[in-house]
Amino acid sequence: MRAVIADRAGGPEVLRSVELPDPRPGPGQVRVAVDHAAISFIDTQLRAGTSPGPGVTFPLVLGNGVSGLIDAVAEDVDPVWLGERVVTATGGSGGYASAALARTDNLHRLPALSPAGRSAGLPASAEATETGASPASAEPGNRLTSAEAAAMLADGRTAVGLHRVAQPGPGEVVVVTAAAGGVGGLLVQLAAAGGAQVVALAGSERKLAHARALGAHHGVNYRDDAWERTLADVAPGVDVVFDGIGAPMTDALFPLVRSGGRYLPHGAAGGRLGTIDPAAAAARQVTIITLGAIGATGEELFALVEEALRLTALGALRPTIGQTFPLADAAAAHAAIEARATIGKTLLTTA
Repeated sequence: MRAVIADRAGGPEVLRSVELPDPRPGPGQVRVAVDHAAISFIDTQLRAGTSPGPGVTFPLVLGNGVSGLIDAVAEDVDPVWLGERVVTATGGSGGYASAALARTDNLHRLPALSPAGRSAGLPASAEATETGASPASAEPGNRLTSAEAAAMLADGRTAVGLHRVAQPGPGEVVVVTAAAGGVGGLLVQLAAAGGAQVVALAGSERKLAHARALGAHHGVNYRDDAWERTLADVAPGVDVVFDGIGAPMTDALFPLVRSGGRYLPHGAAGGRLGTIDPAAAAARQVTIITLGAIGATGEELFALVEEALRLTALGALRPTIGQTFPLADAAAAHAAIEARATIGKTLLTTA
């Protein structure tokens, strides 16, 4: 099989394309002939050795989400899975490859499209950008596409889970950081659909235009010198913050949250997680909700993926696949993400 491996921590250049033996499914596993592999921002941090979480052991094939066709199953796995198109986690690694192993309890069949899902698409203003970003629209057929499913696997689970625990209501002011990213763009849609007033934070006017096309009511460019004052003018009181950037953004956003508000840190795109004094939060009656609140068990996380896929098939959520790269160009994909040149989800394709 073809795979992309990192022999050591470092820049995107440490990613190289290699030929490896085809993996063989072990007990409880299937093998997926990969169509698309999802790239998450944390992949770039794992590769660089800067992840805020546990480190990794090199050499390593990155990637924790793939979609494709099951072409082999272990002896203890029901052969009914053979030939099924699925999207699945891979157990934390092994996704940047033309074949990947997955456990049967992580497999999601691609859902059937509703009539609304077949016609779903973003407004024309979001369909073309300088980087070629475009919404993932339904291709002819009866099921969600492989690309859409890969785009929704981790990001959809995270966005649906965060929105569910935050419960922003009609009229509440919701701030979404990295609002043109994979998770951020979905959170914008969910909050706006529920009647919240959504303020999108992003690092360029092009990204803000995309967030507005997704439903954001206001946009603030956090690269502007006066962005904090602009945000305070637009949203003098904030009810919910979805913070995927972390420090130093947290220091600016937390003081804006009013009593009874919710702050949901869910990423560290800024390099490290922000810190909030629990005593200060309690004194102001602000609830801090971490990623652990969206699902404590594998079954709960699996159900969130199923819900995200269902909403996409219904046309209620629309993933934006901003850019795809051939598998062998994974280094270029990582470089684009680190340069903040991407919109929506970035996928690798084996075609």
